[in-house]
Amino acid sequence: MNIARSSNPALSDKIFRNVPVSTGGDVMTLSGTMNKTLLSFMLLLLGAVFTWSKFFNNIDEATGATAVMPYLIGGGIGGFILALVTIFKKEWSAYTVPVYAVLEGLMLGALSAIVEAQFKDQGLVLRAVALTFGTFFTMLFLYKSRIIKVTERFRMGVFAATGGIAIVYLLGFIMGLFGVRLDFLYGNSLMSIGISLFVVVIAALNLVLDFDFIEKGSESNLPKYMEWYGSFGLLVTLVWLYLEILRLLSKISSRN
Repeated sequence: MNIARSSNPALSDKIFRNVPVSTGGDVMTLSGTMNKTLLSFMLLLLGAVFTWSKFFNNIDEATGATAVMPYLIGGGIGGFILALVTIFKKEWSAYTVPVYAVLEGLMLGALSAIVEAQFKDQGLVLRAVALTFGTFFTMLFLYKSRIIKVTERFRMGVFAATGGIAIVYLLGFIMGLFGVRLDFLYGNSLMSIGISLFVVVIAALNLVLDFDFIEKGSESNLPKYMEWYGSFGLLVTLVWLYLEILRLLSKISSRN
């Protein structure tokens, strides 16, 4: 089966290697995957609106943060566990992906509310959301119009950059456990902002690989449940993109 490689671990060629080809009429389609992706977005949005409202319905930031912290931690951990379950049990995707979307929404809504309140920047989160969706549709247009062509060199370049980012973030996490703060990664210097901008670009390019992967999968007669799995992989990239854009805007806002 000739499936394009994606640097998204949820949509890598290894994940699809053992997926049986469907011989019936009920197979993965591009439109079906997009519909399920839209539904996943809506579920994520519902979760985010819930925790966002829960935070700002409190009288002060401290009370609001306390109120949403269980959702932030529970959504993050629960979403991570369900992501692993989905990757290893793809046939369960129709059940795990909707729940994953809600859990990610709870986490993102709580985190976004805390960031908005912390930086006293009304509209910071709204700008992050707008830029995320704007980037999504821009990359979709560039992919569909073939302005960006997914070649093997392109795939390998994005794959290498994504792997490098993962290593740096892991290093930053480990160093943080020992009380060492990597200012070039988490500070608000011009260098740190430049690094965040680079990460946003790489996350956006991952969307192109995801589009290509889903298109190739829909042409390969994969089982119908792979539509949910394809939407899951795209959702993973979009959550990453949003978090990176939010981080970038937070750094810029902290300099004002």
